[in-house]
Amino acid sequence: MHRLPILAAIAVLSGCAADQYYNPEADEQLTVGTVQREVRIGMSGAEVAEVLGSPNIVSTDENRNEVWIYDKISTQYVRADASAGILAIGGGSDVVAAGNVKGSQSSGATSQRTLTVVIKFDGDGFVRDFAYHTSRF
Repeated sequence: MHRLPILAAIAVLSGCAADQYYNPEADEQLTVGTVQREVRIGMSGAEVAEVLGSPNIVSTDENRNEVWIYDKISTQYVRADASAGILAIGGGSDVVAAGNVKGSQSSGATSQRTLTVVIKFDGDGFVRDFAYHTSRF
């Protein structure tokens, strides 16, 4: 019976350890500027996760060292609506009311941005190299 409180405490503590470096705000802040400004050779994995958030892909290289890949794609759709109306109202003895003409036009454009960041770690878990690629179309 004494095992239940111990197991519960272990479960709670291990859950806290897993979330220790997760920063959901960093997931939304992943930009080229953040990578250029914050990521440095020699940083620990915990420091990278604090700045950039969780990677999308975790892999290993040919030397079995960790490689983290962040891959972000954002799509923006812009829609423009234009409408015009003409209403002519005269006064006096000339024109009392002429009429109402309405028209509308709509157009849209879609653009995408991509950002891929590759962080390579050494055998001790520190950043040994990093690269990024961004595109807009």
